Amino acid sequence: MKLLRVGEHGNEIPAIIDNQNNFRNLSNILKDFTPENLNFENLDKIKKLDLNSLPLIESTKRIGPCVIKPANFIAIGLNYKAHAEETNSDAPKEPIVFNKSPNCIVGPNDNIVIPKNSKSLDHEVEIAMVIGSKAKYVKEDEAQKHVLAYCICNDISEREWQKDRGGQWVKGKSGDTFGPLGPYLVTNDEIDNLFNLNLSLDLNGKRRQTGNTSLMIFNFNFLISHISQFITLMPGDIITTGTPAGVGMGMNPPDYLKDGDEMILKVDNLGEQKLKVVKEK
Repeated sequence: MKLLRVGEHGNEIPAIIDNQNNFRNLSNILKDFTPENLNFENLDKIKKLDLNSLPLIESTKRIGPCVIKPANFIAIGLNYKAHAEETNSDAPKEPIVFNKSPNCIVGPNDNIVIPKNSKSLDHEVEIAMVIGSKAKYVKEDEAQKHVLAYCICNDISEREWQKDRGGQWVKGKSGDTFGPLGPYLVTNDEIDNLFNLNLSLDLNGKRRQTGNTSLMIFNFNFLISHISQFITLMPGDIITTGTPAGVGMGMNPPDYLKDGDEMILKVDNLGEQKLKVVKEK
């Protein structure tokens, strides 16, 4: 299944894509894709629906973030060897785990806002997991039982705030609009091979990032198992799993996002994001 949220900011409604790529209204089934509704019981309920019986939604409407109000927005740093190398870092021996503020979440085609006093805004194409059941002390071979769906995440990062302003990375990872999610929540049955998905990011028509999930240092199952040893994961929690090489920080000289830049992010089976960068007014 491909699930999404459609409508203007603050007025989105839950929807599903049918076999003809039409948007179908799910609001009579679920109020929204919030943590209390993101579970396997509701997923099974949706699977049993006759999608043709659901009201159509105009496909021209804005697509909002596919998940809102998660209790945890967890991220993984330096999870592709080539990305670690371009940042002059050693490949980690254990996952680097940090948080993004849930307040940074926006839709897959919304504007990315350069904050006041920002000098080094950067992009990171990633794949995020959305948890569907309580996960604590999970074994690696049972990790997928807890994943409701996958989506694209652009882990927007302010590098000076992240690296040079003291403390943890959260300051450079949590600004408004720093967490575009979607367009879709994609269930595992729609994904050809989770461990062989291509990721890419184009900036102003030129390829900047290319990667494949086969090159992850720590794969999806390991990450869930590892994180659940320290943090109890709950339905609706997001884990975004790291970015491949090609970020602006890794260029020589560094090349950061500017007003008017346009990004297109693509991941096999998960869709694409189209984002424009604008200055904060």
